[in-house]
Amino acid sequence: MNKKKVMIVDDTSMMRVIVGNMFHADPYLCVAGYASNGKEALEKLPALKPDLILLDIEMPEMDGLEFLRHARLKCPCKIVVLSSVTPAGSPRAIQARMLGADAIISKPSGAVSYDLKEKRGSLLFQTIYKLLNITNESNS
Repeated sequence: MNKKKVMIVDDTSMMRVIVGNMFHADPYLCVAGYASNGKEALEKLPALKPDLILLDIEMPEMDGLEFLRHARLKCPCKIVVLSSVTPAGSPRAIQARMLGADAIISKPSGAVSYDLKEKRGSLLFQTIYKLLNITNESNS
């Protein structure tokens, strides 16, 4: 079985490591690549061809909302916003949904959430599996 490819877009290198490490043991997903802002992510999209993008909102050069404006024209992939500034119902969360985000998950402890796996890991993987139509046979 081919693993689904995930691209991680976050300006904080520690968050890219934290999120990337969550995928190492997953039998269905792998990290296709990383980007530190929306501009870099747009440049990498044609080569990486991700199935899903995990997208931060607050980033230099091109933020996540601006990235969403362009990404839907370049990639049919699913996009999950993973950000500390998009709690449910917030103006940025609403704007991200309007621009094409498929799901929004808040980082639990700010821009660098060392506790992401413990506090939101299950939700993150459930959301990704649902969006990519992955059936986890061990949980059936």
